[in-house]
Parts: sequence; C-alpha cells; structure tokens
Amino acid sequence: MKATLLGLWLMWLSAHACAATTLVINAALDRDVVAPLLDAFSHANPDIELIYHDGSTLEVERQLQAGTRQSADIVLSSAMPWQLAAVNANRAQALDIPEAAEWPAWAKWRDEVFGFTFEPIVIAYRLELAHAMRPPETHRDVLALLHAHRTLLRGRVTTYSPERSGVGYTLFQQDARYSPRFWDLVAALGAADVSLEATSRNMLEGLSAGRYWLGYNLLGSYALVWAREHPDIIVQVPSDYSLVLMRMAFVTRDAPHPEAARRFMAFLLGHAGQHVMAGQTPLFSVRPDVTGPYTAQRLRDQVGDHLYPIPIDASLLAFVDPLRRDAFMARWLRELKILDDGTTTQ
Repeated sequence: MKATLLGLWLMWLSAHACAATTLVINAALDRDVVAPLLDAFSHANPDIELIYHDGSTLEVERQLQAGTRQSADIVLSSAMPWQLAAVNANRAQALDIPEAAEWPAWAKWRDEVFGFTFEPIVIAYRLELAHAMRPPETHRDVLALLHAHRTLLRGRVTTYSPERSGVGYTLFQQDARYSPRFWDLVAALGAADVSLEATSRNMLEGLSAGRYWLGYNLLGSYALVWAREHPDIIVQVPSDYSLVLMRMAFVTRDAPHPEAARRFMAFLLGHAGQHVMAGQTPLFSVRPDVTGPYTAQRLRDQVGDHLYPIPIDASLLAFVDPLRRDAFMARWLRELKILDDGTTTQ
C-alpha cells in the first residue's frame, strides 16, 4: 500500500515538474503558421506551459488596453504603430539578455520591442485574371488594370479594411508615403466595388473560392504558403517597391511570468528560434547567420533594392495619433465613396 501511494506521489510530482510555470502570449499571428516555432520552444522548455491566444491586430490591442483574457506575458502583433505606441506608453519592459543586445538596431526600439520577422507585402491573383489581361507587376499596374478592366473586375477585387485591421491601416499609410498616385488607386478600388477584408486569410480564401480575382496588399508570409497549396493563385512581389512588415514582440511591463517570457524572447531572437522560422515557417527570419527558404537576406537577394521595410522608429507614432487617423479615414471614405450604411455610390 505504501509503495502504491509512493508511486502515485512520484507520478504527481513528475507531471507537475514538466510544467513548473506558465507563459501567456497574446498574438495577432495565426497559430497554425507559427506552430513549428511554438513546438520547438516547448520541446526545449518542457517546464513551461505555453498558453497562446491568437486574434486580430485590433483585438490584441484592445486586450492589452483593457487587460482582458489572462494577463499576457508577451504581446506579438503586426500592427507596428500600435506596438510602438504601447512601448512608448510604458507598457513594456527592457530586456537585459544577450540576444536583445545583439539584435539589429533597425529592428528594435530601446531594447523593449523587437521586429522578429521580415515579411513582404504582395499582390495575389487568380489564373483567370492572367487569361483575361496582363497580370500586375507593380502598384502602377494595379491602378491601370482597375481603369482598363473596371467592368470585368467589378466586385472581384479585395484588400484590407483600414477600419477593421491595424495592418491594413499601416500598409495604406505607407503606400500614401511612397506612391504619388495612392489616392487615385483608392478611388479606382472604390469604382471597382472593392471588398474590404479584415485579414489576409479572408482574402486568400475568397481568391480560392473564385469570389475575387485580384488581391492587393496581402501579407506575403500567408500568401506564399497558400499559393503552394493552391496552384490557381499567383503571388507577385511588386517590382516598383515592396513594403516589408515586421511583426513586433515585447514583454509586458507587469508580466506575471517574467523569467519564462525572457526565455521565450531569447529563443525567438536567438539562432535556434530564427532557424526554425527560416526553415519551417513563412515568416522570414531577420538574423543574417541563419539559412533557409525564408530569410531576410534571401528575400533581398531575390527582390533587390525594391524592398522598403517599415521602419521601427518614432515616425510610427504619428499613425496612431487620433487626429491623423481621423483625417486619413475621412479621405479614405471620401475617395472610396463609402456611404454611412457601408455601400458605395457606384
């Protein structure tokens, strides 16, 4: 009897020793995309129980502001201005780890928030479009197609909603910075009865279902993997300029499990984690000392000087200024000709 009780007690100790602490991550990053990284971390750290919540960029931001769900130890998001604003509002803690100190200066802010991916923004289209017209290779081509083939493309074009997606808003702000005809493009999208989606996945599903023929400003990390499994979808990195988005991660100021959070960040920024990203995810690793199909250096080699990474600097803070956002959205709705009920005037 004593031996049986001792055995049960040892089994209980063993089970609890495997997860001595918890790590909570709130992320705007689909779990199935980042699963190889999470699995590799859990395998290397069996004493940490990893709890991963994924949602939209705006959901993650609302949860951070409200402190809802379990209090997060780490926040991951592709909504770069909101991530930097959170850090600027003293919601993050500085990381005193070698991996943070060694991280490229252009991909971090004050050793508090770190851009850990290097993802191109792309155009995607169905093969039917290529049969009917010359496929777009540049932003100018998209505008030209919308003008020349408005009737054929009406209702068959999709892009982000800047109201429902922090990523979409960020990308359109950057387009306005680099493209002198950005607002002409917005007007042309409206004339084509563009469908506005909250995620790249929704756009890709619509393309595969045949609802859409052309998708503008999709996350290349999702689109490239999707196209491998759906050969009727073609992905084009624009050849005039290609925005590059970096997902950003920080440890929250009052992280309930700070040591587990630091271990995850060390893994994420270290060679092991970046190697998993480069070889097993489409997220494009930042470190120059890793190899694989998805690395920043390989993307630079393929695209050349046309990559325009969105900078992690104080300029991002202007995008979350309420007055600037309101002014941008007012013109967006005006150029797109969206009415109060969500319909267009076309």
